[in-house]
Amino acid sequence: MKPYELTISQALEALETRDLSAMELTKSCLERIEQTEEAVGAFVTLDPEGAIAAAEEADRLRAQNNTVGKLCGIPLSLKDLLCTKGVKTTCGSNILADFVPPYDATVVEKIKLENGIVVGKAAMDEFAMGSTSETCATGSPRNPWNTRYIAGGSSGGSAASVAAGQVLGSLGSDTGGSIRQPASLCGIVGMKPTYGRVSRYGLVAFASSLDQIGPLTRDVRDSALLMNVISGYDVRDSTSVDTPTEDYTQNLTGDVKGLRVGVPLEYFSGGLDPEVEAVVRNSIGLLESQGAEVVEVSLPHIDYCVAAYYLIAPAEASSNLARYDGVTYGYRKEADSLLEMYRKSRSEGFGAEVKRRILIGTYALSSGYYDAYYKKASQVRTLILNDFNEAWKSCDVLVSPVTPTPAWKIGKISDDPLSMYLSDILTLSTNLAGIPGISVPGGFSGDGLPIGVQIQGPHFEEGRLLKTAFSIEQALALKPSLPLIGKEAQ
Repeated sequence: MKPYELTISQALEALETRDLSAMELTKSCLERIEQTEEAVGAFVTLDPEGAIAAAEEADRLRAQNNTVGKLCGIPLSLKDLLCTKGVKTTCGSNILADFVPPYDATVVEKIKLENGIVVGKAAMDEFAMGSTSETCATGSPRNPWNTRYIAGGSSGGSAASVAAGQVLGSLGSDTGGSIRQPASLCGIVGMKPTYGRVSRYGLVAFASSLDQIGPLTRDVRDSALLMNVISGYDVRDSTSVDTPTEDYTQNLTGDVKGLRVGVPLEYFSGGLDPEVEAVVRNSIGLLESQGAEVVEVSLPHIDYCVAAYYLIAPAEASSNLARYDGVTYGYRKEADSLLEMYRKSRSEGFGAEVKRRILIGTYALSSGYYDAYYKKASQVRTLILNDFNEAWKSCDVLVSPVTPTPAWKIGKISDDPLSMYLSDILTLSTNLAGIPGISVPGGFSGDGLPIGVQIQGPHFEEGRLLKTAFSIEQALALKPSLPLIGKEAQ
């Protein structure tokens, strides 16, 4: 097995026993990137010099028998909306094409404090607005299992970099499914924590009441390891919740006896691909065979998720993106008047999808329409949360599909915004309710494309989700594997 094929937990063990050095592991990942990046296109910015320097420091610490961090020597990627001091953060947009932050996001600080190695910044939908990563200004990342297909979005580059073996793990963000959906389509594990569990300080905001940072990894244990590092209260984030964290790896027992597994009827309605349903039903059956109790539940207001989300998220985006006007930082187009400069800078700097959502959001917040649109959508959001709270009375977790279909070909719906919006129908509720959710690999389609299984749970019950996901992973015995890419596949 080559170093880049290792999981985080396997690599940490090899590093601890000195069977592998951080330099060997990092160079293996960098070589893998060189071999596969033309086919995959996972990165916006690479920082090989910084990665090599961090690897040298990791090896020095171990050689001196110093206390080392929880991620000492582990190469990771970061979604390109997490601020990184001295390294470009573009959000996949031309308007921030040359922006270099003067500080690190809190989660980046935590990664570095634990001696993790940041290899580069992963491609994404522009300002995280999309479900395919095709709106990225520098080009769309591709699915490593079949590079003619999408990697998903908006954390498509993060998912692709992990699935392709370019890094051992990544951090992404999830506003309406943007971690879980690409994780499902790329055959890896993606965790969306409870809103407020992980600090958003230094995350370039899309929709502030929905955004949450989380890990993308090759297996469930690695997800728990990264959650141990990034979770916790941060005084710099006003939405951070001061609630105790735990060692999430302690939940990986495989014991689900007595666990009440809810099957939401509305998630298995019309439009669900038969192969997706078969994979999810199989995982539910495996949980039941291990002693879990399966019950049917109803989430009656789920049908309103798409409408509510696509009012709330664009409204908040309209407000958050107002700062990009060509004055302080970002793309600036000189003009004869201030108003003209604003117009040209924003028209040329933003892509079509971002402008579409700004227009929707501005309209929804405009005088005379706020009560009819944004306020009404917020009320529906409360009804959706109430549905989940009612469901928890009869079950401990919900198990369902992540997406209605496996990955589709690049370009198939890029000119059809409504179809793209509807592809998120099974993940949006998690964000609207602020609850945690995880996608774990469940199998493959007949075309060899990965299919994930979604698990949702009550607020701050990430450990319960990891326990359930680990049980599915162990029962399926799907060992983390890497697809053949580029020249390998020929």
